[in-house]
Amino acid sequence: MKIPVCAVLDVGKTNKKIFLFDENYRIVLEKTEQFPETVDEDGDPCEDVDLLTRWVKDSIFQVLQLSEYDVRAINFSTYGASLVHVDKTGKTVAPLYNYLKPYPDTLKKQFYDTYGGDQHVSRQTASPILGSLNSGMILYRLKYEQPEVFEKIAYSLHLPQYVGSLISEVFASDITSIGCHTHFWNFDTNSYHEWVEKEGVLDKLAPIEEGDKVVIQTISNQECLVGVGLHDSSSALIPYLVSFLEPFVLISTGTWCISLNPFNHTPLTNEELQYDCLCYMQYNGKPVKASRLFAGYEHEQQTKRLAEHFGVATDYYKSVAFDAEMIAQLKADKKTDGIDFESLSKPPMPTTIFGQRDLASFDSYERAYHQLILDIVAQQIISTELVLAGSTVKRIFVDGGFGKNPIYMNLLAAAFPTMEVFAASVAQATSLGAALSIHRHWNSKSLPPDLIDLRFYNSKLSLP
Repeated sequence: MKIPVCAVLDVGKTNKKIFLFDENYRIVLEKTEQFPETVDEDGDPCEDVDLLTRWVKDSIFQVLQLSEYDVRAINFSTYGASLVHVDKTGKTVAPLYNYLKPYPDTLKKQFYDTYGGDQHVSRQTASPILGSLNSGMILYRLKYEQPEVFEKIAYSLHLPQYVGSLISEVFASDITSIGCHTHFWNFDTNSYHEWVEKEGVLDKLAPIEEGDKVVIQTISNQECLVGVGLHDSSSALIPYLVSFLEPFVLISTGTWCISLNPFNHTPLTNEELQYDCLCYMQYNGKPVKASRLFAGYEHEQQTKRLAEHFGVATDYYKSVAFDAEMIAQLKADKKTDGIDFESLSKPPMPTTIFGQRDLASFDSYERAYHQLILDIVAQQIISTELVLAGSTVKRIFVDGGFGKNPIYMNLLAAAFPTMEVFAASVAQATSLGAALSIHRHWNSKSLPPDLIDLRFYNSKLSLP
């Protein structure tokens, strides 16, 4: 008897994955591929959209040929802030520009001068000024720098919806992508920002569809339900939203540590925007206040520096146990190394504290590493408190790399003594969220109660 499954294609910047989830949301099949980037017309690196297109179609074809599985549904999650520009047949007419591509200052000035200034637009669209990472700015740039390409565009699809269109043959826009620091969406009016229509961009955007929408499509003589796709950050939040009814904050840790509060609906202030706060959008259309900290990147850079200085392996930090007495000693020492700690509480937050420290002042790797995590958590506290303000949250969940770091977790628990702080573990949360978002269409079983593994950190045991 065939096993009923939902297939999810999860497109990351580095890894491209396909998962099959059974009706209890256990992963029964996983395949990962990587392929090289290409370059755009300026020589800047970007995703090879032709390679990606072939991989999507081939991957779905291959899983549909597996005799042991009944693929009832297919959905997609991908990284955000990226647009694929297609003509009416779905053929691409421009590169998939990298969201880190430098943005021309003159064009940026022209845009913000026209629409009320950067602070005004930033507050309305619930996003810091991020250049190409504000994906709407890519379309604006095409209009003025490559008008002939702009004219060829029938639809500019965010990457989840482009990938979805390859299987569903439906061109759609999705609120989780539109609402994610794109500059497209005005959170005050809950509609597209005025510039989108005035610049003729609205005609290039496909109709907005519900995040849990599916269409019936016949593929390789098999009938499947196909979703429209979700932005990865919003998708990763879904397992928590379906598992917990009480208000919570999720700190999703990786290269960026993003504090997500789905229960804080207060408008973003200019100060919060300066601190790199923004709003994401849930698949049900509700905003999620979020703050970002470049802590994972900082940890990666500083552990390389520590490894070189102390002559140990780069991943030596994984063997360092939490030492409460060492933390107390470091706090008592109040090492400053000329650091202006006043800047910690003023926007924008410094990108590094530990990078300013003299490693020769530490007598061991362990002592230096504890100080590194102390410095990172000091910034994390400020970042997370920004999304806690004005809400009734009593729980903090931490997933990703720092959730496995006992020093980070104990310090975070000590910093929020009135909260319940948990390290949370979800197998492939982004892909799981995409499968859960269309649960009612393909799966008649109740949601399992054990989607998320939790480990509680007691603030009273963290420090002496």
